[in-house]
Amino acid sequence: MASTIQKFTITAEAAKSVIEASEAKARDLKVPMCTAIVDADGNLKAFSRMDGAALLSVKIAQDKAYTAVGFGLSSKEWWDFIKDDGPLLHGITHADRLIVYEGGIPIKQDGQIVGGIGVSGGYYTQDQECAEAGVEAFAEL
Repeated sequence: MASTIQKFTITAEAAKSVIEASEAKARDLKVPMCTAIVDADGNLKAFSRMDGAALLSVKIAQDKAYTAVGFGLSSKEWWDFIKDDGPLLHGITHADRLIVYEGGIPIKQDGQIVGGIGVSGGYYTQDQECAEAGVEAFAEL
């Protein structure tokens, strides 16, 4: 029986590339965003706050990224998972750092979570677009 496992995580260089792609999409949308990248364990790896991005978005972006790696579900998928389950809906939404609306996505390589991206600053569908742009950039690295 093995007593250890090997775990991969996003590099600092890759995290910066993901942020650059996310911010490029934010500029296209003309919405200043905060973008957070966490490693596979949910620890902050890289962060950027565009000029003009809302202060509250700093924490929300980080929590969306944390949510994404917590169970391997995007923050959007969390809503779909809990919306029709009353006890879960009213209980888990009080969990610290859990965000249940769009903008947080796990970053995967070969099916394994290596990090997460969280974006906040616009309407949640805009946050999602920017997060998706970041994930797509990672896939091309």
